[in-house]
Amino acid sequence: MPKYRLSPLAERDLEEILAWSQEYFGEQGRLRYETLIVQAIRDVAVGPRRPGCRSRPEIAEGALTHHLINSRAHVPKTRGRVRKPRHFLLARLTADDCLEIGRVLHDSMDLERHPPDEYRPR
Repeated sequence: MPKYRLSPLAERDLEEILAWSQEYFGEQGRLRYETLIVQAIRDVAVGPRRPGCRSRPEIAEGALTHHLINSRAHVPKTRGRVRKPRHFLLARLTADDCLEIGRVLHDSMDLERHPPDEYRPR
């Protein structure tokens, strides 16, 4: 299994996304979205240069994005289908080949305004 870790901001993003999903779509909706997010993280950790991953050098060196819709087909149908996922991962590979998930953002957000501090130039 490839290595990955979540930044504190990504952890907070996930908590908020899943709480919102629970409130508006119930437990089953939250579980479907959670499964999709986990699958997207696994997909990117296995192949950060896979179709659907987009290099984002304007954000930070080595940064990439991956919209959750690109991982829908990899979720077993028995888990249910998220019809219109609206989030993407902002990630990068670290020096030790670990995928660092910096944020999980809604696709309507201006990415350049929301990177984690460690992605900003010093």
